[in-house]
Amino acid sequence: MRLIQFALLAAVLGLTLTACDRGESGKRASDQPGTELPDRQEAIPSPDADSGLPKIQPRPFTEIPDSAFGEKIKRGYQLFVNSQELRGKYVGNALNCVNCHMDAGRRADAAPLWAAYFAYPAYRKKNDKVNSFAERIQGCFTYSANGAPPPADSAEMIALSAYAYWLAMGGLMNHFGIDGAVPEVSDEDLITGAKREDFPLPDAIATALPVEQRDKLPGRGYPKLEKPARDFSPDNGKEVFAKHCMACHGPDGQGYEAAGIYNLPPLWGKDSYNWGAGMHRVNTAAAFIHANMPLGKGIQLTPQQAWDVAAYINAQERPQDPRLADFDGDVQRLKERYHQHPGFYGQKIDGKILGENAYPDFQQMHKRN
Repeated sequence: MRLIQFALLAAVLGLTLTACDRGESGKRASDQPGTELPDRQEAIPSPDADSGLPKIQPRPFTEIPDSAFGEKIKRGYQLFVNSQELRGKYVGNALNCVNCHMDAGRRADAAPLWAAYFAYPAYRKKNDKVNSFAERIQGCFTYSANGAPPPADSAEMIALSAYAYWLAMGGLMNHFGIDGAVPEVSDEDLITGAKREDFPLPDAIATALPVEQRDKLPGRGYPKLEKPARDFSPDNGKEVFAKHCMACHGPDGQGYEAAGIYNLPPLWGKDSYNWGAGMHRVNTAAAFIHANMPLGKGIQLTPQQAWDVAAYINAQERPQDPRLADFDGDVQRLKERYHQHPGFYGQKIDGKILGENAYPDFQQMHKRN
């Protein structure tokens, strides 16, 4: 029944919001990096830290129950921090979820997993539909992991959803002084997400956190970063990279690996996120970098440095946006449809059009093998 209700909700909201979204698509975008661009996919919200809504601190891992449900949570944690277990099946690059969601998805202002769980189901412009939590994770696999989406009812998806739910619910229960283990919920509830009237919550939490407030938990996403004083510059960003990033990510941005495992991730090239990932957007990468990088020393770079180094990183070639197949391989048509935001896809950098010489996406890799 809940899946049917969700499908109806998706249809209604999708039709309504699609009309609003299409009204924006006719705008023309300048190729100048500093120009305001009509962005089909809005940046992840950065809620007001002083809103009065709960500030979550997830429970320690020692409180994961010793039960079948606890095993799902533990498995989700393992996949989150070592997504390379799924390399070749659902993951096509060298990244792990934890590379973008710090401290195993627990850290506020680093796109924490607990905040995302309470933000879905929700409409996303990126795919023009209402997404369940599982569908949001599927997008991460497709773009950030340059991979393939695990089925919504797969053991991997259920485990990742259980881990996200446990982080969120445990933190909220602690905030409201509710003792005891995190309540078990069905797999169907897990993969749908908590932004629903019928999601099972303790009364105290349901009352204090109505549906319309659940996507506004302080710490969600990355802190909003002020606009740069001047246009962001890949050339200036190269200097920032050499001073502040090269020690961890290498002179070629390819990170460092040991025994085939990347301890420090590649930032561009064949083993990094693809051109469809949110992190290829200069504004998203700049906000993440300013708040969280260098590792363990966030808020060290100036906002301008963060914008510039984000521009440098995202002015390098990387795996193809998998949506290009829907545009008959026409990079400029894809750019016009989906890349109307601060970024360099489809632009000429150092004499080459970025995207025209991209590394293979997951489907292309499998066709070649």
